Amino acid sequence: MSEVFEGYERQYCELSANLLKKCTSASLLGGEQKKQKVSEIKSGLDAAESLIRKMDLEARNLQPNVKAVLLAKLREYKSDLNNLKNEVKRIASSNFNQAARDELLESGMPDSLTVSADQRARLLMSTERLNKSSDRIRDSRSTMLETEDLGVSILQDLHQQRQSLLHANNTLYGVDDNMSRSKKILTAMSRRMSRNKWIIGAVIVVILVAVILILYFKLSK
Repeated sequence: MSEVFEGYERQYCELSANLLKKCTSASLLGGEQKKQKVSEIKSGLDAAESLIRKMDLEARNLQPNVKAVLLAKLREYKSDLNNLKNEVKRIASSNFNQAARDELLESGMPDSLTVSADQRARLLMSTERLNKSSDRIRDSRSTMLETEDLGVSILQDLHQQRQSLLHANNTLYGVDDNMSRSKKILTAMSRRMSRNKWIIGAVIVVILVAVILILYFKLSK
């Protein structure tokens, strides 16, 4: 795993959690305060997008097996960033004109309580949606870490298998060398045996000739 990527990843997770909190607080504000908070969130989104680009660039420069795991993480982070952007758009679009809101409050319309109830319901829904997004990010991160550990374990097993195969290959080479030497020794022994047979045969012939000659000379006398 790349330490550079992990550094960017930690920064992004911290920034994402901070942006979720700001989105929740921005939903409870109005007027200029909400505009200012939305502006801060947008700046944070730009920083988060920059971190994702850096992580993407770092991941693509790594080995294929590690790159695949990191790119899967990036897809989750990009999805999380898109959810944050959509939430910011929703918050910004709900920031209606302050004067109209004041006029509505001053008019004392009977359904003003209904409007407030609807706003509270939307805020509760937004908070719940943000909490679910945060939970999904944590779950996705946990899944990615488990996948990463599994990938590392598989790579270690493959490395051990490769070492075993190399050891077996070296053993086979050693056996082949021993067989070659044994074959040479057997060939040399076979040649010596053949040579000894010819020598013994020649000695027997000489002895027989000598015996015949001795008998011949004795009989001739």
